Amino acid sequence: MPTSPSSVKKWPGNSSIILTDLFNLAQSELDQQLSSSNSTEQPSKHLTWEYFRPGVEIHRLYGDLQQGPAAALLKYQPGATVPNHEHTGYEHIVVLAGGQSDHQGKHTAGSLIINLPGSSHNIVSENGCIVLIIWEKPIAVKALNV
Repeated sequence: MPTSPSSVKKWPGNSSIILTDLFNLAQSELDQQLSSSNSTEQPSKHLTWEYFRPGVEIHRLYGDLQQGPAAALLKYQPGATVPNHEHTGYEHIVVLAGGQSDHQGKHTAGSLIINLPGSSHNIVSENGCIVLIIWEKPIAVKALNV
């Protein structure tokens, strides 16, 4: 892995977004999250995180998650979940730090998961994680059968 400091670069004219040293950047973010979980929250040194759902924050790279393709980094708190949802297009996930699980097993740092259109799953991150996620199309959260 490169030894340069992690950084996020946005080029003039919004033609490119470059995240350098992505695995170290994600591990640094996860370490900071875990070390501050019992103390006052400290803002990230590198990324701006927003609320996504309970226990999960998002750093949007492109797209609005309403239509068309989108990409983001997701940061899961320990124990965070994402409910059962269907993929209306391809979903690519690269686990950058920590781990998450679904019906296919546990996926740790370095794992690439490609979920096909029409497939569905729910996610849990027992100890927290950060993933790069790329959606071809928005997902559809399945209604709970009550």
